[in-house]
Amino acid sequence: MEASSAEHHKRLEYCATRLPYRQGRELKAVKVYTVASESRHLLIFGVPKINLQTNLKTKLQGFGKLQSCICITSEMASKMELEAFTDVFAVKFERLEVARRVKKMLDARQFFGGILHISYAPERESIEELRDKMLQRRQEVVLRIRRNQRNEPPVPKKSREAK
Repeated sequence: MEASSAEHHKRLEYCATRLPYRQGRELKAVKVYTVASESRHLLIFGVPKINLQTNLKTKLQGFGKLQSCICITSEMASKMELEAFTDVFAVKFERLEVARRVKKMLDARQFFGGILHISYAPERESIEELRDKMLQRRQEVVLRIRRNQRNEPPVPKKSREAK
């Protein structure tokens, strides 16, 4: 599934118009992710171009099992404007939860002098991976519903006297 545009990989500006009580300690860019837009595939922008692939792999493996990590700078340069003297890496994790954690923990963080920008890359998924992701999500929702139903107090039966 190859996307024709790389617009969804561009870093958004930070939201400065939130009310103070909703702002939090750090400014954040507001973006909504659906089940289909989250992915085990990530694109990591902003890695300094000084042969850091092994260092990046080591850092990512600390979060969970990494299936692949390849440099795709030339491929992405033809699709969008990249920061000078940086590389772009496509990484794939074994589990979606690991990819979520990596994105949350490393996005907008410093790495060897560069600021990383991490985005999901659902366009790199196969149809089978997308199907598996949707089935996994469906199972997670069913489990949460069952867990919530077990934790709810029983609903009192209406008595006939109340009529």
